[in-house]
Amino acid sequence: MTRLPPPRVWVWTAATLVVVAVAVLAWRGSDAAATSSTTAAPPATPAGTPAAALTAAWSVDTGGPATASVVESDRVVVPAADGVAMVDPATGEEAWHYTRSGARLCGATAVDGVVVVLFSTGGRCDELTALRATTGERVWYRSVGFRADATLTSTDRIVLATSPTGLATVDPLGNNIRWHHAADAGCRLVDATAGTTGVALLQRCADGGLQAQLLDGFDGTLTWSRPLGTGTGTARLAGADGVVGVVDGDQLLALRAPDGGTLQTLPLPADDGTAPLQTSAGGTALLWARGTLTAVDTTTGAAAWSVPAVGLPATPDGKQAGTSVVVPEDGAFVTRDLLTGTELGRSTAPAVPVGARTAVVGPVVVVGTTGERAAFS
Repeated sequence: MTRLPPPRVWVWTAATLVVVAVAVLAWRGSDAAATSSTTAAPPATPAGTPAAALTAAWSVDTGGPATASVVESDRVVVPAADGVAMVDPATGEEAWHYTRSGARLCGATAVDGVVVVLFSTGGRCDELTALRATTGERVWYRSVGFRADATLTSTDRIVLATSPTGLATVDPLGNNIRWHHAADAGCRLVDATAGTTGVALLQRCADGGLQAQLLDGFDGTLTWSRPLGTGTGTARLAGADGVVGVVDGDQLLALRAPDGGTLQTLPLPADDGTAPLQTSAGGTALLWARGTLTAVDTTTGAAAWSVPAVGLPATPDGKQAGTSVVVPEDGAFVTRDLLTGTELGRSTAPAVPVGARTAVVGPVVVVGTTGERAAFS
């Protein structure tokens, strides 16, 4: 005759099954279950230079928030609505990814060998994670309380989170927030960016006045503030590299980094809907707006040269050094002397996207726009 287990065994078994079921349900609803993360071996450094005739190698639409970062550590940054992937510049094949199925990507940026992503898991953008650009391994994580409309940009050693009411900077190689800055009373931020000169912002106040300000990138102290008028036209920052570049209506202003004085004023054609872009190399600021690239001396303000272009040029290795830049032009990537603009070489290419940031990785030219990554080789 079969003997049934005593009642206490049934009780223990039932309790164990309940605990297991609860644990499974908790895991399914956890961040771990919602996160898909892969890693990869570091990439080999590509050899060679772009050929005289390039063809379209690959392109991919980006479904996430716009990011100024195009290439980091020889891989291409591809944001999506739920995370980010890093792909091979030559083939477009994914090397690694980090996605969160239950979250929204608020912003992504890449600097100093890491990719920093900001997620919203509810109302606010509340989680920051840094991933090693070469391998996808997690470097650090922290909770934050940024607004739901926060975005990210970066420069060397600074990640900037921006919203209409204020700013915060984060150490990209640690997880500490360095400083906060609130918009002045009665004002809202129109635009902000981090660059080699510091953190620049535009704010429009209750009286309609537009102001430009420059803050120290590491401690947030105010370097200068100056009014730009009361017009209601387009107001955008081109960047804060070498000079502070501002599009104000139908003109592009190059403002001096130490005191905000006007170094150069460049007339612009009618607004075509493209966002201005800026970088620098050595003592030259490179400003692109509405179809024209202009090189401005950061000390004298002199416009050294200007050419029609479809986007922002690549500087050597993405650093502020070298004697030439690769300019995306209509139907070609043109190598030009940094100081004079003289053409030194040309790589023909089909359908170069307008409004792109350009990077060169060995023999491959990569371009990134607000909605696309593309490569030519």
